[in-house]
Amino acid sequence: MTRLTLDTNYKTEMVDITEAVAEEVMKLGIRDGLCTVFTPHTTASVVLFEKTDPKLRRDFLASLSRIAPAEMNYESDGDNTPAHIKSTLCGPRIVVPVKDGQLYLGEWQAIFFCEFDGPRQGREYIIQVIQ
Repeated sequence: MTRLTLDTNYKTEMVDITEAVAEEVMKLGIRDGLCTVFTPHTTASVVLFEKTDPKLRRDFLASLSRIAPAEMNYESDGDNTPAHIKSTLCGPRIVVPVKDGQLYLGEWQAIFFCEFDGPRQGREYIIQVIQ
C-alpha cells in the first residue's frame, strides 16, 4: 500500500493522477491483479473519466454544482456541504485491473482526483494492488 499526496489549486478541480498511479503499480511489481485508488477525504473523490477533453471535465464539475449548488440554504453547519454531497455522488475509490504490470485502462480513460473543497495542501490518495 502506498500513500501519495497532492496539492489542489481551485475550489473544484479534477487532477489527473494516472501517471503517478501507474508508476506505483510498476514499483510494486505485481504483474496481474487489481489496483484500488482511494481517498480518505469526505470532500474529495477518485474517479475514472475521459482524459482528452478538458471542456468535458469542466462540464462535469458544472453539472455537479447544479446538483449541489453553493448558494443553496443547507441545514448543516459550515460552507462545505456541497463538497460532501459531490464526493458522495462520485465515491472515494476506483478499481482498475492490472495486466502485465500495467494499468488496464480504456483508450480514453484516466484516473482523476476530484477536489470539491479546495484549494487544499496535502490531499491524500492511497494505492493498493492485490494479486
